[in-house]
Amino acid sequence: MERTFKRQKRVVGDIVKIPLENGFHTYARVLETTFAFYNFRTKDEIALDKIINSEILFITCVYNFAVTKGFWLKMGKILPLEENLINIPPFYRQDILNPHKFELIFRGFHRAASKEECLGLESWTVWSPEGIEKRLNDFYAGRENFRVKYMKNADIASYLLMPISEFQKLKTL
Repeated sequence: MERTFKRQKRVVGDIVKIPLENGFHTYARVLETTFAFYNFRTKDEIALDKIINSEILFITCVYNFAVTKGFWLKMGKILPLEENLINIPPFYRQDILNPHKFELIFRGFHRAASKEECLGLESWTVWSPEGIEKRLNDFYAGRENFRVKYMKNADIASYLLMPISEFQKLKTL
């Protein structure tokens, strides 16, 4: 997949185009500290209002250079953000040194949490643009994404103790 990189600013409300396998692409919305990824895989250019009315697959953090170095090109901007993009679910963080210790993170506030409260939530992790593209490609191809598998189960201990053959599959993340 050939790319043309273009320097640009990361601005809340921007809609960015994310290249995927086989000539497809999808879209994400730039939020304050995160990105919202839409369930909209296509080969066509789509109107911005149709994109923002699509289902959101997930919201997570991505390195700013995904936009600022032009990995993902800006397609336009729509403000104000919809309510579901302002009041996003909390994230969780699991202590790598004490895998039984969890925190919920919401709007910069942290509080202790149980593992059960964290199940199904996004981990407070910053993804690379390539890692997100792999995650999206895996989703649309019906493949399990190893990083998501461990993250959604709030099980960093098994992630750290996974067999080396499984860990080697994560090299591209």
